[in-house]
Amino acid sequence: MNVLAANWRRWLPITAIGAAFLLAFGFELHSYVNFDWLAEQRDWLKGQVAENFVLALGGYALAYIIAVAIAFPAPSMLTVFAGFLFGWPTALVMVVISATLGAALLFLATRSALGVSLRQRLGPKVDRLAKGFERDALIYIIALRIAPILPFWLVTVAPAFFKVPIKTFMIATFLGTMPGTFTLAYLGSGLESVIDNAASRGETITPADLVTPQIAAAFGFFVVLAIIPAVVRYIIHLRGQKLPDEQ
Repeated sequence: MNVLAANWRRWLPITAIGAAFLLAFGFELHSYVNFDWLAEQRDWLKGQVAENFVLALGGYALAYIIAVAIAFPAPSMLTVFAGFLFGWPTALVMVVISATLGAALLFLATRSALGVSLRQRLGPKVDRLAKGFERDALIYIIALRIAPILPFWLVTVAPAFFKVPIKTFMIATFLGTMPGTFTLAYLGSGLESVIDNAASRGETITPADLVTPQIAAAFGFFVVLAIIPAVVRYIIHLRGQKLPDEQ
């Protein structure tokens, strides 16, 4: 009986996350995370922020934590929205902290339910990969966070199957999400003129509308982000080590 109770407690967090994910899709919350919805609700959203900035910021942070924890497929757009509503400096701090906390919840829930048992079942097949990852988890996770290649949720779940300390995971997530968060928040802070231009034409926002000096600068920073992982990889090679996918 005690064993069954322990197993249930182990699966409870990931079950709650799965249920919240299905609930979010059931209410089609993902359909609201787009530029057109933002343009339609701009005045109301800006009014809420102006009326009670602290409450609005706290509510948005909580929503962001939940979105990341349940692997809601829109963290990039939520970051852009944050930059638009709160300005990029405030959005940068809020999103990085919220993303780190949300990722930590998903990491711990995955490890609780699957981490130990799956690792034991795979056995020696993943030992070499696991040891390499665990040895330099901090730099690996930072590199994977910076490189816009893998989904945020996947980079959160994967380390849960290795013996990565939660402290290391959170530090790496905090540092690794900063560059991308800055870029997206800065992009969001320049959307005001984009929305105004589209509204003056009576049209929806198109990709061409996004070509403004401020947003071009944000995309330029994305190019820099694409180069950083290569630099990190080179540094690792200088240390005589290899990334997990090269072993």
